[in-house]
Amino acid sequence: MKKALIAMSGGVDSSVAAVLMKEKGYDPIGVTMKLYDNEDINMSKEKTCCSLSDVEDARSVAYKVGFPYYVFNFKAEFKEKVIDKFVGCYMCGMTPNPCIDCNRYLKFEELYRRAKTLGCDVIVTGHYARIRYDEATGKYQLMKGIDDLKDQSYVLYHMTQDQLAHTMFPLGEYTKDEIRKKAAETGLINANKHDSQDICFIPDGNHMKFIEEYTHKKVGKGNFLDINGKVIGQHNGYYRYTVGQRKGINVNRDGKHYVLEIRPETNEVVVGRNKDLFTEELVSTDFNWISGEAPTGEIKVSGRTRYHQPLTEGVAKVLENGDVKVSFDEPIRAITKGQSVVLYDGDVVLGGGTIKEC
Repeated sequence: MKKALIAMSGGVDSSVAAVLMKEKGYDPIGVTMKLYDNEDINMSKEKTCCSLSDVEDARSVAYKVGFPYYVFNFKAEFKEKVIDKFVGCYMCGMTPNPCIDCNRYLKFEELYRRAKTLGCDVIVTGHYARIRYDEATGKYQLMKGIDDLKDQSYVLYHMTQDQLAHTMFPLGEYTKDEIRKKAAETGLINANKHDSQDICFIPDGNHMKFIEEYTHKKVGKGNFLDINGKVIGQHNGYYRYTVGQRKGINVNRDGKHYVLEIRPETNEVVVGRNKDLFTEELVSTDFNWISGEAPTGEIKVSGRTRYHQPLTEGVAKVLENGDVKVSFDEPIRAITKGQSVVLYDGDVVLGGGTIKEC
């Protein structure tokens, strides 16, 4: 019997993924990744994911369905590859996506290696995405999940051919409602458990407070500038802002103002009108082509620069240094350095990278 390592968060999605793999004839092993101690992030235990209650929910599902369950300590890896990168990105004036880094470095690197050590044939997560093998090309393809409202292919663009060959996303062919129904029919304790919407290590959403407490540093006041470089107000630290933000902008000008640019080296934030936020081009770095082969010349694509953002048509071209330039057919609002651009061909994910110019 083939073994499947199930990444379990204690939520309904990963729990049903385990049930579905059991029904497919696999021998599941459930695992929850211990990513941090609550004291590390100054949060009470009941407010975070991977809490004691989440672990107990996952353990309960494993006991009911009938497979072993373990908790693995990945705190050091999570601190280095997710939290430290998150903080460093904000301090450099960019806006990170820690969920992408967690999937990339923890689930599909660290946990993937642990699965091999345990002799597992596949690693399984509760992502709403699909994997297909293309007989014509001999390549694996990452595809959107059939539930557009839950599709999570955007956060998986980093996956390699080897990882796709040894990964299964059993939820990709289902809708969320169908998954909850399956959980209820199976009698799972978490069938009606709410989905987590926040960054796991900042459940209250106050990332500025987290950064200041984590680094023990606080940047002082700086200037708001208009697009012509004129000082029109003051702020309490550039890292409190992200491109497109409106909240917290107090300037001596009438009308709504939004963040256009962040300048960490001078502690300045450039603001302007909503119309100034739209642009048609970007350059991304650290780009992963899922096929393992970068295209030559320009290719037609559709892409998004934020999670669940509507897809926009355009063209992509690989530059000499390996970076990828994307030119969209129509302007996109608030393209942000540090976020990711993910490119598609229909339902197939071509790849993605980190936005460095826009």
